[in-house]
Amino acid sequence: MPVARDFSLPGRSPVIAENGMAATSHPLGTTSAIQVLREGGNAVDAAIAAVATLCVVEPGATGIGGDCFAIVAEPDGSLYGLNGSGRAAMSVDADAVRARGIDRLPEFDALSVTVPGALAGWEALSERFGTIGFDRLFADAIRYGEEGFAVHSRVAADWRSYEADLAADPGARLHYLKGGRAPRAGERMRQTALADVLRKVAQGGSRAFYEGEIAAEIAATVRRGGGFMEEADLAACTADWVDPIGTDHAGQRLNEIPPNGQGITALIMLNVLDLLDARRLPRESAERWHLWIEVARLAYAARDAFVSDPATANMPIETMLSRVFAEELAAQFDPRHRNNSLVTPKPPGPDTTYLTVVDRDRRAVSFINSLYFGMGSRIVTPTSGVTLQNRGACFTLEPGHPNELGPGKRPLHTIIPGMGTGEDGATLSFGVMGGGFQPMGHAQVFTDIVAGGMDPQEAADRPRLFWGDDGVLEAETGISADVRAGLEARGHSVRNAEMPFGGAQLIAIDRDSGFLIGGSDPRKDGHASGW
Repeated sequence: MPVARDFSLPGRSPVIAENGMAATSHPLGTTSAIQVLREGGNAVDAAIAAVATLCVVEPGATGIGGDCFAIVAEPDGSLYGLNGSGRAAMSVDADAVRARGIDRLPEFDALSVTVPGALAGWEALSERFGTIGFDRLFADAIRYGEEGFAVHSRVAADWRSYEADLAADPGARLHYLKGGRAPRAGERMRQTALADVLRKVAQGGSRAFYEGEIAAEIAATVRRGGGFMEEADLAACTADWVDPIGTDHAGQRLNEIPPNGQGITALIMLNVLDLLDARRLPRESAERWHLWIEVARLAYAARDAFVSDPATANMPIETMLSRVFAEELAAQFDPRHRNNSLVTPKPPGPDTTYLTVVDRDRRAVSFINSLYFGMGSRIVTPTSGVTLQNRGACFTLEPGHPNELGPGKRPLHTIIPGMGTGEDGATLSFGVMGGGFQPMGHAQVFTDIVAGGMDPQEAADRPRLFWGDDGVLEAETGISADVRAGLEARGHSVRNAEMPFGGAQLIAIDRDSGFLIGGSDPRKDGHASGW
């Protein structure tokens, strides 16, 4: 159970309940989930209702034009992983792209658009575990799209940051701006075209999206922008059930979706941190932060070298999770100084929506849905109002690399749901959205809870530190001057973070008391709720 916090300091207590709980990045998403639970739906039903609402009210971070991943923990302890990431078009030609003089896939361009896998993933989850149809689960999302919703503070701040790009695209300008500008906090915003698409999917299933007029418009929009996409690519979209991978840490197991997701990066981090006995160091010390940053740089470099579509991978998962691999990485750590021979990977885009739901039966769903960058490619279909993801920007154009752009391939993927398990089943359903930061966030909050004794809210509240595009460490406000000075003394450059890192949503299952304990990141607009 959580310990009492200092009530004189800013913060909030964890939510504790018994019959069901949801934690999402937006209040309306959490409300949608809780209402479905109270009506008798299970955690999968509630998660789908929540994500549908989030696609309307938090459109910069997520959408039906993106991808999803999920881990479902059944009451009997069994785990099911879902890879709902879309593929590159079958007509993709890396040589043709390089012939245009392009050596890195552009982030906001039709070349970066891959097939949206989200709706195929939602349908696969519903068909296997759901008890309620899309007509009910999409009801809140459709109503908010048609009648409008209040734009919340963090959503408004993010929306404003890509206002200029949205204005440059005809579909985005029509559907996602008000009078040529981003909506402000507290303003009413409608998404009527998106509501119409959701109603068609509610009536006809995902085929209403992947075939017919919506699919035709998506393919035509991508081709018109110079990208690769045919209607047949959309019609062929499927979500795949996969076995989660994991590693043990402090008596519990962290489970992740296998590659093409980057969840393996968090597992590699935990393996190396255990070898280096990271838990011996005080939580808020320069020594510990130096160790964590250096281990993260090593794990992320391994990610960039080896993680890809499993069909083209050249490094077995078992090897990357082995003690020998961890020892090879640990040998490159210098406790006195930054490893300057290691190239710091560029962190991928920061915008994603993560949510988690646990029901009365203790079925837990860890679910993440994303467009990759804020508003994805920033290309929106003019009629249907579907924002197209830019996940293809995660491919490389390096010839022969396992993650090289190729026909029908899934790219390295940043979004990762996490699930902690113990002897009696699921113990912690959680995620930490935020692009490249996510593996670091997973390793941090998992360690803080299972080894540090923090409750989910306390773990979500802790200050964060990560690197920017240029490799310079960016420190949130809560990182002390002593820590910053200690890191600089070890060869790191440190500056203030312009925006906070990530947005955790967490539900712990206390097997001793029987209660659910939820936390929601203050860096987002949302909250945890239960009853």
